[in-house]
Amino acid sequence: MTVQENVSWFARSSRDGLADMNGSGSIGIRLGALFGPAVFGVTAAGVALPDVAAALGARPGAVVWVLTAHALALGIGTALFGRLSDAWGVRRTLLLGSAVLALGALACLVAPSLGALVAARAVLAAGSGALSAVALNLAATAEPERRQAVLAWFGSAMAVFSAGATLAGGLVTQALSWRLTLALPALALVAVPFCLPVARRAGSGGRVDVVGAGLLAAGVSAFLVLVQSANLGLTWPVAALAGAVAVLAGAALVRRTRTVAGGFVPRDLPADRVFRGAALIGVGVYGGLFATMWAAPQLLAGVHGWSVPAIGAWLLPGALVGVVLARIAGTRSWLLPAVAAAFALCLVAAGLAGALTGGQHGHGGPAGWAAVLLVVAASLGFPAFSLAQVVITARMSASFPVERRGGAMGLLNLTFFVGGGIGLGVAGALSRLAGLPGTLVVIALFPLAAALARAGRREGPAVPAGPAGVSSARRSSAPR
Repeated sequence: MTVQENVSWFARSSRDGLADMNGSGSIGIRLGALFGPAVFGVTAAGVALPDVAAALGARPGAVVWVLTAHALALGIGTALFGRLSDAWGVRRTLLLGSAVLALGALACLVAPSLGALVAARAVLAAGSGALSAVALNLAATAEPERRQAVLAWFGSAMAVFSAGATLAGGLVTQALSWRLTLALPALALVAVPFCLPVARRAGSGGRVDVVGAGLLAAGVSAFLVLVQSANLGLTWPVAALAGAVAVLAGAALVRRTRTVAGGFVPRDLPADRVFRGAALIGVGVYGGLFATMWAAPQLLAGVHGWSVPAIGAWLLPGALVGVVLARIAGTRSWLLPAVAAAFALCLVAAGLAGALTGGQHGHGGPAGWAAVLLVVAASLGFPAFSLAQVVITARMSASFPVERRGGAMGLLNLTFFVGGGIGLGVAGALSRLAGLPGTLVVIALFPLAAALARAGRREGPAVPAGPAGVSSARRSSAPR
């Protein structure tokens, strides 16, 4: 081969590689940047809660509403806008969600009281849920031949955002303002112009079941308030009222789902095997991650004397592990249960080590090992999170028709955020009874359940199938 031929070959290879990057890697990164800042609403915001209480003169227990409102609205927003993206199209949904997110962020910056701040955070989270729903919809509906690469880069970006949340929250709170920390999910707006060119899929033009959406929102909100009642300091009559609303709204939603064709929750979706398995995995991973990211910083700061920036910096290597594993997850279906099981085992080890040291301070000896185990456990939560998102999105893409995929992904991610809320509620309640080390041992059940659920599914590699690759059996179980 002559020099000129070598140069031509190199130029052609570079051009093809760049085109592939623009076609898959770049899309995955852009979609990850659209979804990723949503995790700042819980993990990064938690760092700022003491400053929120001091600035607004609120009780420490009352400021938990800042996280609870965000978790509620984020899950509901993801489900609602996921359905709207199917009906209206992803571009229109993306623009509407961006406006809601910007409005909520602005309200967070000027909220004069805790009540106003909680309301602003709910608006912010609803907009963040809209952008998350669009990102999931676009990732799940990418062309079959490039979907695996898109999801791999998407998961890698998610791992970076989740691992960097604590560090970002600490640095912004200390150097700038707690208000900016609470508004960090608005960083997703930077990715919107870069995602608009790929947001081309038109909607079906179908109607959205507003009554069903309202029942779902009421039921989920009441349920999460009930789960968080110990953390929120609710009296038993208020907790009983939340339980009653959850039961009544849930019963009405089940009846509407069974009797109304084209309801907000498709009639056969809850019975779908892929959906139920994915929901169980996601609830386990999100519940374990949210609970760990609530408990671990408290232990590392309160017991071991670490600063918040130091905690965030030590958690960053978990992002690198998540990036690598997300890139190779497509053909290695055993990675998710293996990482989830390792996450659970490290939580147990960290909890037992913390209990044996009896809350001793120090950087060496048993106390030092307890801190190391805790960092490793928390770090494993990030690759578990990114792997779950990649694998589950791939399975849903292969199992549900395109015109229903956005709504199904939105409802699925609602269950994930409910799982995260349950994890936070369980961790907060147990910490009063068993202490934080004992809490780590119990919340290990969440990722363990995810590992067992995934390991029990006898499926091949998580390579997304295209429309032609979906079997007639799977199509028959998908929502019509």
